[in-house]
Amino acid sequence: MRVLVQGSELAAATAAAALASVGHRVTWLTLVQHPWRELEQADWLIREPELLHQLHEAQRGGALRIADDGLELAALLGDEPLDVLWLALAPDQRELATQRVDQLASLQSTPLVVINNSTFPVGDTEQLEALLGHAGQVAVALPDMLEEGRAWQAFTRPSRWLLGCEDDQAAAQVRELLRAFNRRSDSFQRMPRRAAELTKLSINGMLATRISYMNEVAGLADSLGVDVEHVRQGMGADSRIGYQYLYPGCGFGGPNFSRDLMRLADVQSASGRESALLEQVLDINEHKKETLFRKLWGHFHGQLEGLTVAVWGAAFKPGTARIDHAPVLTLLRALWAQGVHVQLHDPAALPALRKEVGEHPLLTLCETDPYQACNGADVLMLVTEWKCYWNPDWRRLGEALGKRLVLDGRNIYDPAYVAARGLVYRGIGRRADP
Repeated sequence: MRVLVQGSELAAATAAAALASVGHRVTWLTLVQHPWRELEQADWLIREPELLHQLHEAQRGGALRIADDGLELAALLGDEPLDVLWLALAPDQRELATQRVDQLASLQSTPLVVINNSTFPVGDTEQLEALLGHAGQVAVALPDMLEEGRAWQAFTRPSRWLLGCEDDQAAAQVRELLRAFNRRSDSFQRMPRRAAELTKLSINGMLATRISYMNEVAGLADSLGVDVEHVRQGMGADSRIGYQYLYPGCGFGGPNFSRDLMRLADVQSASGRESALLEQVLDINEHKKETLFRKLWGHFHGQLEGLTVAVWGAAFKPGTARIDHAPVLTLLRALWAQGVHVQLHDPAALPALRKEVGEHPLLTLCETDPYQACNGADVLMLVTEWKCYWNPDWRRLGEALGKRLVLDGRNIYDPAYVAARGLVYRGIGRRADP
């Protein structure tokens, strides 16, 4: 099939590479503000396993052409009509989606499937279809279900596709488009378009609720002197609950997760149904981003000025270079307000952090290794659970940290083991003293 992919998001890059890899003829139209020459150097794309390699391979093989938006669409497409327009745009790019569909409708009178892979408000896919003028031109919803750090795997070996489509012929076209990635078992779950759009938002709302609930339980466990790990294990063993997304921590972030929650809140508000639960989930998460700071404050009874803190991790999760809505941003502002100097290491996200906060007199970015951040520090804070942080040299840390305090924001360490090495351990609902 002949496919036009529009967007500069991870979802656009992944769709362009994957569809071209299985023989479709793909044109990837990137945005003017994020052209290909910029994306090709972006840390988030370089760090995404397989993806950049697959894009280059598809270009070399001729199945993929990458162009920057700004060219005349008629000149870009030539005489041969499109089969599929794949829209993978950010939530604030709805107007661009409308413009592109409107332009294409005026140029093409042959059958066309518009795949809305963007997280737009519920009902937008139907509005896009209203711009099309041919009986065989249909818009379907195929919500973006990718995870940063494993986008290629998630697209090419999907656990499921949520297909919002009321038209049988369009559904068959989408199945054929993705047939190469749907061989092991039928991964399609078909439903009406609005249902698919709302399902995507509701999934992330539920996951966020589980995380926030577990964080509340961790706070309660802390106040009762209970190790929250016992509680987590007991809850997860209940088949009605399970273990997924039951890990307490210092807050979640990310470009997709956070904005999907806000989009769900907007949907609730627009329908006249205010959600006290969703508002509470969002509030709990913002509150939890300050958890490590509050533990530091409590340990030193508010006397923080002049301390040096080593921070391990800035990315919103392991495997990505992004810091969108990451807990580290809230943590840094709180520490700097108290005159605390921060020495920070992250294996991927330092360029993004430098771009976000600039040069700050109380911030030192450490690019060599994690222990560089600990030299001369009083305290270690673990914010992002990169694999390189899981098994540190505790003797070396004990010698480096002046106050011998470890604040574990992801509960990846064994409290008793850390304490046996002579360090004070404080986690999320867990603690141990030497």
